[in-house]
Amino acid sequence: MPVKDLVERLQLRPHPEGGYYRETYRSPGQIAQNALPRRFGGDRAYSTSIYFLLESGDFSGFHRIPSDECWHFYEGVPLNIYVLETNGTLSTLRIGPGNYQAVVASAHWFAARPAEPDGHSLVGCTVAPGFEFADFEMAVADDLVKQYPGHESIIRELCRK
Repeated sequence: MPVKDLVERLQLRPHPEGGYYRETYRSPGQIAQNALPRRFGGDRAYSTSIYFLLESGDFSGFHRIPSDECWHFYEGVPLNIYVLETNGTLSTLRIGPGNYQAVVASAHWFAARPAEPDGHSLVGCTVAPGFEFADFEMAVADDLVKQYPGHESIIRELCRK
């Protein structure tokens, strides 16, 4: 199905990190701020889920959130998720046919793009504790390169600032 049709059918909208998304679930239950680690600035839903769509030539720019994020593959071409580990290494997680899930641990910088030059990747992301845009931090390429100088090329390719 063409990306335009998927965007319409799933009622997706542009995401600040790239691609398209729509929140599909937000738990009505809440975790009180005083029960959460200090990295959270308020109460959070138990979990949230979204559809997320990237087409070839687009990418999800390096960003981080304070929660674990589980990625689920639905259709299209495989998706590469690039994770800058705390020890300075770069890991590449690939979800697609035969490998339908991957998890990015909290507070790690990560980015994603379709693994093939033609096509799209329709995935889902489940975040726990639940996602809030107040927690979302987009990377600045120059700052990230200072922290991870050995990965300058991919950082500059996959940063939006």
